[in-house]
Amino acid sequence: MPATDSRRWYALALLCVAGFMVILDAQIVVLALPSIADGLGFSASGAQWVMSAYLLSFGGLLLLGGRIADLLGRRRVFMTGTLLFALSSLLCGFAWTAEVLVAARAVQGVSAAVMAPTALSILLNTFDEGHERNKALAIWSGSGGFGATAALLIGGPVTEALGWQWVFFLNVPVALLLLALSPVLLRESRTEAGSRSYDPAGALTVTAALVACVYAVVEAPHAGWLSARTTGLLAAAVLLTSVFLRIEARSTAPLVPLRLLRARTVSGGNLVVFLLGACAFGMSYTLSQYGQGVLGYSPLRFGLANVVMPVGAVVGSYAGQALVTHIGARPVAVGGLALVGAGSLLLAGVPVDGGFVPDLLPGLLLFGPGLGACAVAGSIAALTGVGERESGVASGINTAAFQIGGAFGVAVVTSVALSHSAGPDRLAALTDGYRAAFTACAVLAAAGLTCALTLLRAPRLPAPQSRPARMVTRGRVRS
Repeated sequence: MPATDSRRWYALALLCVAGFMVILDAQIVVLALPSIADGLGFSASGAQWVMSAYLLSFGGLLLLGGRIADLLGRRRVFMTGTLLFALSSLLCGFAWTAEVLVAARAVQGVSAAVMAPTALSILLNTFDEGHERNKALAIWSGSGGFGATAALLIGGPVTEALGWQWVFFLNVPVALLLLALSPVLLRESRTEAGSRSYDPAGALTVTAALVACVYAVVEAPHAGWLSARTTGLLAAAVLLTSVFLRIEARSTAPLVPLRLLRARTVSGGNLVVFLLGACAFGMSYTLSQYGQGVLGYSPLRFGLANVVMPVGAVVGSYAGQALVTHIGARPVAVGGLALVGAGSLLLAGVPVDGGFVPDLLPGLLLFGPGLGACAVAGSIAALTGVGERESGVASGINTAAFQIGGAFGVAVVTSVALSHSAGPDRLAALTDGYRAAFTACAVLAAAGLTCALTLLRAPRLPAPQSRPARMVTRGRVRS
């Protein structure tokens, strides 16, 4: 049984490092973008593709990455993705033109789309469902939440002290360590099937749908949400999704079994994770722009000041898993999103001449724990009851939900900020835009809270029955 594997907690540590690195790399370039643009001669609109190329390939290929891991062997595919991540990170650091960097970032996204769902699938097959798996998922979610916000802490100091190239070079020794330890700590596992069917038609249509959706979202702030390009891409994504669902319904070996999508808790958990990702990435991006663009913080000072948020996310994820075990995922997700929304509303009051302690710290103290608690609750809800055969695909869906939600959140707050940044005073106009962006994050949190209340189920009956059993044991009466 997986739970008897004495190496399982060491394996979890390795997987969390991989998950942290993948999520971190999606956002760490935010603070390095001005230096990258200056160094490689990016245009004002072209610099965003350093982020967008990664998000497109990562978000578009996650489901296929999970399926390949299920069929070819999870450890083998994880190690292949890690090797590709190391090589593409080297190429990013040594990039000599803007075009080379964008291409290398796209390859980095492909490797991340293989690593992330495979790592989560290995976790599901290493820990039995129940308390231990919930604890493992809490640690995993904490590492992801930490990665999403720690980019603010790491990206600035590294760029300022060593240069933007080291934002990418730092991945290489970590990836090599993962490659060295994977054969020792990770068990090989794969789906036992009579034939290896990759469902090429389903894989092609869902990947095209995800790429169209992510591309529309990342381009919307510049092209406009109602522009022909954005609406056309979103319409294409909807059409391709409907084709994909029809293919899956008729396939004998579907890429995504439709029963996974029909399960209310699974779909609800992933929708909560999607909206949480939108809040987390959107708030982090807006906070970075306000801190450096309005308050004039250096990347180093801003990163160090905001360490409270990733630390809070780790604390919240650990507390959240303990609460989920006793009261279920729904109340923990609702409480976490309430904290995220409240933190966003506090940040929505930032002034032009603000300071960290009076204006930013209160919101971050609420946002961080809420992010961690909701992330673990949403993941537990989305992955509960998933068998080994479907663990890779289910993990891909869950990871895709957070990642694509992040791209959506950044696009939303960017559009909102631009539409509200008007006036003769530049700093006052920017601050008005960022206030509106923080308010948009609160609206996203409210939407997630509604989804958690309506789609996530109450705790199962056996959960409350465990309390009397423990009380009887304390009274030295054995059942």
